[in-house]
Amino acid sequence: MYAKYEPLLIEFIAATMAADPAHDPQHINRVVSNAKQLARHESANLAVVVPAAYLHDCFSLPKNHPERAKSSQLAAQKARQFLVSINYPELHLDAITHAITAHSYSAGITPQTLEAKVVQDADRLDALGAIGIARCIQVGSSMGVELYHGDDPFAQEREWNDKHYTFDHFYTKLFRLPDAMHTHAARQEAKRRLAFMQDYLQQLGTEIAVADAASITTTT
Repeated sequence: MYAKYEPLLIEFIAATMAADPAHDPQHINRVVSNAKQLARHESANLAVVVPAAYLHDCFSLPKNHPERAKSSQLAAQKARQFLVSINYPELHLDAITHAITAHSYSAGITPQTLEAKVVQDADRLDALGAIGIARCIQVGSSMGVELYHGDDPFAQEREWNDKHYTFDHFYTKLFRLPDAMHTHAARQEAKRRLAFMQDYLQQLGTEIAVADAASITTTT
């Protein structure tokens, strides 16, 4: 049923998404792909999951904006208005709105439906693995944040601080995501992506000459 609306969703996102290095149309495409796969594994309703995945970032405040936590609520309002304008079936609107509102990490809203859990998992998978590393560096660079602390990159004698060091964000947020996944398929994929990120940090430690990098990179 959702398929006939998909071209309209794609057109809307292409026309309205603000420039954001980590929330671009490619991010949307990956989240939609993740969401479709997870929905099929979990027998979730694609008529809810697909529009929510396409529209989850149709409005997004910058990471360092003081009202960043409200982004998903504003996106949900904008998405609902658009869906009404294209006559999307009304019976799905509340579920789509909830899935968009609950997807955000910063909003801290617990998803109450299977479809909302699928969309949240799909979005969070895109913060992990090779693409997660690339997106993290993109965001840090756009905010003028250093890659790592020059004297103590793995925070052996300081607190993690991702407002100042990009790779600290792995420990303050990203490494926590696998345990927060709701669906079995997402948890399994998240573990694979987490292992890649840990290998990456081990290699980073070797290249910047940090002693015992293998043990350091698994610390959270």
